Amino acid sequence: MSQHYFMSDDVVVPTLPTTKPIRLLSEAGRPVTGAQTAGFSMPDSDTLLGLYRAMVLARRFDAQVTALTRQGRLATYPSALGQEACEIAAVAALSPQDWLFPTYRDSIALLTRGVQPAEILASFRGDWHSGFDQREHRIASQATPLATQALHAVGLATAAKLKHDDVVALTLLGDGSTSEGDAHEAFNFASVWQAPTVFVIQNNQYAISVPFSKQSHARTLADRAIGYGMPGYFVDGNDVAAMYAVISHAVARARSGGGPTLIEGLTYRMEAHTNSDDPTRYREKSEVADWLGRDPIDRLEKYLSAAGTLTDEVRESIATDAEALATATRDVMNETPELDPLELFDHVYSAERPALLEQRAFLAHELAETESDPAAEHTEAEMAARA
Repeated sequence: MSQHYFMSDDVVVPTLPTTKPIRLLSEAGRPVTGAQTAGFSMPDSDTLLGLYRAMVLARRFDAQVTALTRQGRLATYPSALGQEACEIAAVAALSPQDWLFPTYRDSIALLTRGVQPAEILASFRGDWHSGFDQREHRIASQATPLATQALHAVGLATAAKLKHDDVVALTLLGDGSTSEGDAHEAFNFASVWQAPTVFVIQNNQYAISVPFSKQSHARTLADRAIGYGMPGYFVDGNDVAAMYAVISHAVARARSGGGPTLIEGLTYRMEAHTNSDDPTRYREKSEVADWLGRDPIDRLEKYLSAAGTLTDEVRESIATDAEALATATRDVMNETPELDPLELFDHVYSAERPALLEQRAFLAHELAETESDPAAEHTEAEMAARA
């Protein structure tokens, strides 16, 4: 946990992150001791059991949604299978008043923070721009443009600091997004302003089809932190105990006025980038198989079982809850949504412009004519089919 510092022009600068990723649990589910823990301690049994439960539910949800996407129930869905430790740990480390700034791949983080499946999946099905109340959950909309949400997180965190609000902003990023200018600007502004921000990079090895080796020649992405004058941590992203310990430390540091922290979780994307992607074109099956052996849920399950915390009864109860969640998700996605085409024009501008009002009126007229004339609806359907 402790970091060594050196002085440069009267500015205290953290040293480079550890060479090996920080780890509290081995891949065999055994406690790690010594230098690789970097001074961090194992979370208590209740916390670990809560993390385990959240990861099991998240994985079952993710698998169910992936299946629904393949059935054509959703337009697209970016799976987070294998990345559960990073996302669940990040959410668990936050307090209710804190804000989360997610990417399009972080649906299980939303689920864990209390957003309902129907609200999460509304945008992926094309029903609505963002299906949940952002202020209620203190979660920004899932960002599709890379790294834009990082700047939003810094802006909110800076505003909270100026207002003396007890708020920390945590943003999730992918390895590919760190190549964007927005990420640089966010890291720099957060450090200059000492904004209470935590950056969690889920390095899942690929920016769509581009491997990390072709994105950066840096030793680790966490190494970039030193250039911005903030602490950086390189963590085993499949070790939820280590991720939770490090993120919790960073959140507490931000809350106490210590400024931002950059954390890299080394993990792996088991599924395709999205349902339209073919990962066999850019990675070998043997690579995927190797990462299967580093599964974050299996690792924690072994530890909790050996400690006597995860009994057969508790495991069965969690599995039952996961299946109930999957069933509820299927049921809500099987319902036909009631959509209003005129919603396309809502929330485009705070004060609607004349051109937009004209377009809205034109569409409303067309819809009214279609409803009053079934023959017109039939003709339009035929024209659409011919087109």
